[in-house]
Amino acid sequence: SDLRKALENEELIIHYQPQYRLSDNKLVGFEALLRWKHPEKGMMPPVDFIDIAEDSGLIVPIGQWVLSMSCYQMNQWLEQKLVSRKAVMSVNISAKQFDMKHLVDDVRSILTESGLPPENLELEITESTVMRSIDNTKSILKKFRNLGVKLAVDDFGTGYSSLSYLKLLPITKLKIDKSFVTGIPKDKDDVAITQAVIGLGKSLSFEIIAEGVETQKQVDFLCEESCDLGQ
Repeated sequence: SDLRKALENEELIIHYQPQYRLSDNKLVGFEALLRWKHPEKGMMPPVDFIDIAEDSGLIVPIGQWVLSMSCYQMNQWLEQKLVSRKAVMSVNISAKQFDMKHLVDDVRSILTESGLPPENLELEITESTVMRSIDNTKSILKKFRNLGVKLAVDDFGTGYSSLSYLKLLPITKLKIDKSFVTGIPKDKDDVAITQAVIGLGKSLSFEIIAEGVETQKQVDFLCEESCDLGQ
């Protein structure tokens, strides 16, 4: 009940986590991250309410709101010349949103209304969403690429999937999950997995971004391995 009221009461807010090019530490984009400023419980991270939003179907209107607000914000920053013209706003698309018949049309409308060029928007979909129906996913992602929108696979390597989809889908970026990045460069298993993802992505001409980068040692390791971006 609280979540149903949260959107209309303007309790939901978006934090924009910066993404940097590791080679020169240049700001190249952001990921839109949802927070809930609950009137009684205070600031709540997505892990505390996203499952409820998914189960109740509220994730659809919330997701649409996040996408719209993020596009307006990014276009404003571009117009104010606060970010590079090539900077990207990355927005997560939930499984329920991805199942919407009019998702591509909705994204096109939001881009038109906000004024944001398609090449400045990146949609993130999880590996599990990708794997549900490769043929359907391929069709939808091709429409997005034709629109000019960039596409990233989130949570890569954390689920049970087949690598075959990587060569079939018009993906532009792979994200190394924070759970792997946290352990580098000390944990040999995290190091091995991170190296493998970077090598795989590079061989397929994908851009690689590591999320959850918090220390200089992590930055140094990722630079040595030729990872493109850090978040």
